[in-house]
Amino acid sequence: MSDKRKARTVAETPTHSPVGGGPGSGSRPASEQDAPVIVSNVPGSFARGVLANRHPALIEQVRDAFPYGPRQHEALDALLDANNNGVIEPLAPSESDQELWWGWGRELFGRSWFDAPFLWAESYFYRRLLGAVGYFGAGPWQGVDPFAPFKRAELRGTAVDEELRALDALAGVPADERATALLHASVRGNRADLGFRVTEGDTAAGAA
Repeated sequence: MSDKRKARTVAETPTHSPVGGGPGSGSRPASEQDAPVIVSNVPGSFARGVLANRHPALIEQVRDAFPYGPRQHEALDALLDANNNGVIEPLAPSESDQELWWGWGRELFGRSWFDAPFLWAESYFYRRLLGAVGYFGAGPWQGVDPFAPFKRAELRGTAVDEELRALDALAGVPADERATALLHASVRGNRADLGFRVTEGDTAAGAA
C-alpha cells in the first residue's frame, strides 16, 4: 500500500467529531448538533484526564517499546510538549493527508489541545503519533504499528480464551438471548481499550 493510501486510511478512520467535515462528522439530527461540545479544559473531567495523563503515558510507552532513532525521539518529544504546553499545529504541506486534516481542523489549529473538541483532538493526536514514529515515511519504521507489542501481549492473555469459550456456548441459545450476549461482549471489548490500562499502572499489557 502506498504512503498516500496509508495516510488516507488512518486519517479517514471514522470517529465522532463536531468539526464540520471531520472524521465521522456526517449528517446528524438537529438535536445532536445542538449538544454541548466536549472539550478537555474542564478540571477533573474524563476528557482532561485523557489529554493530561493518558496521552503522555502513551507517548512514553511507545517510545520504550521500540529502538527508535534520534529523529523519532525528537518528534515524540515535540508531540509531548505540544500536548502538554503548546498548541495544535497543522501537518506539514509534504504530508499526503495534509489537505484533509486542514479541512477538518482549520478552526482549531493554533489553539490549545485542551480547548479543541475532545474526540477530534484524540483522533489527531494518534495521527501525529503515527507520524512521529515514521509510520508513513520511507524507512525501517514505515507501516510498523507502534502498539503491536501491547496488542500481542493482550491476545496471549487468558481473557481472550475465556471470551471465545463463552461465545462458543451461545450456539444453542435463542437468537434474542444470543444477540444480548454478543452486545454485552462488545461493550466489554470496548472497555478493554489498552489506552485505559496505561494510566492504571498495568504494565503487563506492555510486555513484549
